[in-house]
Amino acid sequence: MSNGNGAPPRPVTFLHRLEYGAVLAVRALLRPLPMAAVLAAGTLLGRAFHAVDRSHRRLALSNLEAAFPVRTQRERQAIAREMFEHFGRLLMVLLKFSTMSPQQMLARVEFEGHERVLAAHAQGRGALLFTGHFGFWEINALVHALTLHPMAVMARPLDNPLLHDLLERVRRRTGNSVIYRRGALRRVLRTLAGNQAVALLIDQHIHTDAVYVDFFNRPAATTTALAAIALRTGAPVFPVFALPLPGGRFRMVYEHAVDAPDADDPDAIRDFTQRCTDVLEMYVRRYPQLWLWMHRRWRDVEPASGMKGMFPAARGDESGDPES
Repeated sequence: MSNGNGAPPRPVTFLHRLEYGAVLAVRALLRPLPMAAVLAAGTLLGRAFHAVDRSHRRLALSNLEAAFPVRTQRERQAIAREMFEHFGRLLMVLLKFSTMSPQQMLARVEFEGHERVLAAHAQGRGALLFTGHFGFWEINALVHALTLHPMAVMARPLDNPLLHDLLERVRRRTGNSVIYRRGALRRVLRTLAGNQAVALLIDQHIHTDAVYVDFFNRPAATTTALAAIALRTGAPVFPVFALPLPGGRFRMVYEHAVDAPDADDPDAIRDFTQRCTDVLEMYVRRYPQLWLWMHRRWRDVEPASGMKGMFPAARGDESGDPES
């Protein structure tokens, strides 16, 4: 079973098959349901994990206390609970969208600021898009290709090779491609040279090819890939956010391009990375329940033991390549 990044095939275990079968069963159940029922199912799933996943609940509350010290404990607990509910909805909506036609997907979304990306393509330099584990980022990738140009999504393979192949099929079904770590730079440069867009997440702690920037007034190891590629190619960098709307709809927001520092500045990469991180922080402060507070964003060492949670693990979770 290929993992999509050129590495040797990984063995498929009984647990992998069990997880894969459960996901397919849930997707089949969601296919005929209206979006309101899909969102309700996701909310229930999130509440269930909030109730039983003590480790991630405690981590989320710890992160929220550091990020919002003036908020009351009750307020932070409410954000954590809403965050679990949101990620339950994200999972259910992604499975639902994987069963929908392009026309059905577009009927559920609206776009704001996407003309900025179209203008960048008109200049022939391609575009770099970034976001975080925030809102409905996977849905944005799907519908982006239906309204703008198809793009390449930088990603890591999942531990479960069956779920990995399923997610890759979902990501590719609207015309996008996926770039994994091996040979990533060459493929990214080729994609941009072809006047296409490349999307990546910038909010995961990494050990290599990282720079420390301030995120909620705390130093956070952050990928340098976005800034380094932008400074090398001159491609504009757009923050992108997928927000929920009433009635089971979603808004795809394309912000103004982040101003690039002078490439001759010896601290240009850190400065650029900080500017991008500041935009992400602005959105997380505005909608704290939509960000992944149960991730160990601020740390220097890998915890002794991993924690199971709502999402399939990604291989090389703390490696230097950005995930999407």
